Parts: sequence; structure tokens; C-alpha cells
Amino acid sequence: MKRVHYTDSYLMNPQHPVTVNIIGAGGTGSQVLTCMARLDVTLRALGHPGLFVTLYDPDIVTEANIGRQLFGPMDLGLNKAQCLVTRINNFFGNDWKAEARLYPSVLKEVKRSEITNITITCTDNIKSRLDLWNVLGKVPPSSYTDNNTPLYWMDFGNTQTSGQVVLGTVPKKIRQPASTLYETVGSLKVITRFVKYARVKEEDSGPSCSLAEALEKQDLFINSTLAQLGCNILWKMFRNGMIEHHGLYLNLGTMKVNPILV
Repeated sequence: MKRVHYTDSYLMNPQHPVTVNIIGAGGTGSQVLTCMARLDVTLRALGHPGLFVTLYDPDIVTEANIGRQLFGPMDLGLNKAQCLVTRINNFFGNDWKAEARLYPSVLKEVKRSEITNITITCTDNIKSRLDLWNVLGKVPPSSYTDNNTPLYWMDFGNTQTSGQVVLGTVPKKIRQPASTLYETVGSLKVITRFVKYARVKEEDSGPSCSLAEALEKQDLFINSTLAQLGCNILWKMFRNGMIEHHGLYLNLGTMKVNPILV
């Protein structure tokens, strides 16, 4: 029997736009933000309230970011999050929010309004992922679901020519409807439980001085390809109300994509 995960019922028929935090506005984050804007427009056209996105990143645009990331020469010296969100808001007519800072790393520093239904991480270091789960994993369970209830965490990660996307459930279990057609799965592993980061050596992920140097670390289209594939999982969650895959492995060197079954 095929295994599926049914999308949390709140996301299918919310009273307000579904809230989303995107953490990291670099190579992947800039691409994911654009994908989410397109998803928002489509959901609204289908009668859904859509999305409200907040983008977090304290970094400024440098010469090395132009070309591989969605920035141009006129953006030099500007904060990445503010630059991207302003552009998206002007283009799509949204009122999304930019935060020129890191997302808090401990729960006591997080305001309730800063906790969202979906969190998407596009960062380049292990500590930020561990810190985030230290926050999301400790949010007390609630008897009701609203726009400040954490439900899903999607993480993007990559090397020069390969990467992965993993969508996990923040609560221990998302309630699933009874089904005679499928084996339902209420719990999806988040990235910090999927990968034993304590055994992974943190590599240098500091800034590059030029685009040429940046391309030695991450290939030109790895970020945009991952963003498209990952956001397609979110689209299926909303469009079909269920997913058969909660992640994928991508290798641009061999042109292979391997899905992660629920």
C-alpha cells in the first residue's frame, strides 16, 4: 500500500494567509522567495488566502553575489532581505516583511508573532539548523491551530554540484484522515533527525571575494534547481492535499534526482 502524508488541515483552509519564515537570502533563499511569490499568486487565484512571508538575513549584497544570486549592480551594499522583499512586494503587490537580522537561536528570545506555520531554511552552516530545531522543537503544543502554530520545516542544503531538500513535521504527529487507499504517515523527519549533524565536520562557508571564487563552492544553477524542486513539494501539499515524497537528493553532475519517500 502506498504511503502518503496528508497536509495539515489548517493549511488547506486557513482563516488567514499561511505564515512562512525563510531564513537565509543568499543563493537558495533568493530563489525560494521568488518561488513562494509565484505559489502565493496561484493559491490566491484558487480561492486560498495565500501566504505571508518573512525573510531573515543580516548580510549585505557584495560583488560576488551578482550573477549566482538574484542581485544586480544596483543592489550593492544593500541588505539582502530588504532588497529582495522590496522587489517582490513591488512586483507582486504584496506586503511581505524583511528582517535584516538573524532568526533568534533560543526560544525565550522568539516572539509569538515570529513563529510561523512553515519555516524554510536556506543557510550555509550546521549551527543555524541545530539552533532552529532548538527553537521549533521546544514550542509548547497548543489545543488549536492558528497562523503562529509551527507545522512544517523545509530545509535546503547543497555542496558545489549536489544537494538535498527535506520537509519535516514540527509536531510529533500531524493528524491524518482515515484512508483505505493509502497508508498514512503523520510524522516526517526534520533535517536534524535525518542527518546526524554531530558527526558532520563543519566546513568553511565564509564569504567569497568574487563570483569566480563563489562558483568554486557552489555551481551556477544548483541553488535555482533545488529551489524549484523543493517548492514543488510545497505546491503538491497545497494543490493535492497530500504528498508521497517529503524530500529529494539532487546531483547536477550526474543529472539525477532521487526522491525521499514519506
